[in-house]
Amino acid sequence: MTAPQRKIIHVDCDAFYAAVEMRDHPEWRALPLAIGGRPETRGVVATCNYAARRFGIHSAMSSARALRLCPELTIVPPDMARYREASARILAIYHDYTALVEPLSLDEAYLDVSGQPHCRGSASLMAEAIRSRIRNEIGITASAGIAPNKFLAKVASDWNKPDGQHLIRPQDAAAFIAALQVKRFYGVGKVTAARLMALGVEDGAGLATLELSVLLREFGRFGQRLHELALGIDARPVNPERVRKSLSVEETFVRDLPDLAACRRELPALLARLSLRLSRAGAPAFRGLQLKIKFADFSQTTIEQGAEELTLAAFGQLLETGYARGLRPVRLLGVGVKLAAMEESGRQMELFETAQPGTKPGST
Repeated sequence: MTAPQRKIIHVDCDAFYAAVEMRDHPEWRALPLAIGGRPETRGVVATCNYAARRFGIHSAMSSARALRLCPELTIVPPDMARYREASARILAIYHDYTALVEPLSLDEAYLDVSGQPHCRGSASLMAEAIRSRIRNEIGITASAGIAPNKFLAKVASDWNKPDGQHLIRPQDAAAFIAALQVKRFYGVGKVTAARLMALGVEDGAGLATLELSVLLREFGRFGQRLHELALGIDARPVNPERVRKSLSVEETFVRDLPDLAACRRELPALLARLSLRLSRAGAPAFRGLQLKIKFADFSQTTIEQGAEELTLAAFGQLLETGYARGLRPVRLLGVGVKLAAMEESGRQMELFETAQPGTKPGST
């Protein structure tokens, strides 16, 4: 017996932090606006409005560079209390349509509306209603993707931004994936996209023709994931009980880092990205730091220590310890935290399992 087709909505608020600031400060609406740290404190951009994006400004960019691109840019510090309040109200709206809500951050979530009676059972009409309520009740805009699985719903939510939505029907999914550029596949960053291009793969159709053995050889476990996505396979359920155990960022370098000194030079940027991701997640408490190194020969190691604050010195010590285990060029570095709510476990948590090469954080 065939399982009923799922109806998944992915809702993503448009430039969330900036949108809340423009809602509360109408005088900023026509200005290029960024939320982040000051340039003199080596701050980074958490997000920016669409006026600022026209200058090439984006999340995780240093505030100093953002100001060079747009000297008229207004930079304001994040106000997490107001963002969390807006996020809680949006979450309440989602729950008026389904109990199956899986928040990914303060500004985005998956909803499984399969079998729901609202809006005559139409997922598209439910998405429209949700977006309308966010606009009228919260005072900001959101975009949505509607599809039979989470992968396609997330891609679709970015299709008609800002303040739009896109539907991928089950019967259209195969053609949509076949035409989808590989750089738009979830988890595919610049480095992975470049490696796929080197294999002659530009889109989903090309990806589907690659043998699984080739993908596993080139990308390890992520190769299996790519194979499944190219075939439209994504059975992940919307899980409202999911407990996040960790937060991390990582970077796969186009050229291997030759020595420890080169690795040290990459740490400040990675730490800034990790701080940004923690901020976007609502600044959760954490109880440990972890650093991951993948060497040029694809061997890897993870080092951890207990800590309740992010410091460059602490990650520098972890880096020195980890590098000594390989003493060879490094292709990937990752930094992360173990969240305080995580249950104690006898095994070392594989903190970086879901992070993919070249993936950058950012609020859309």
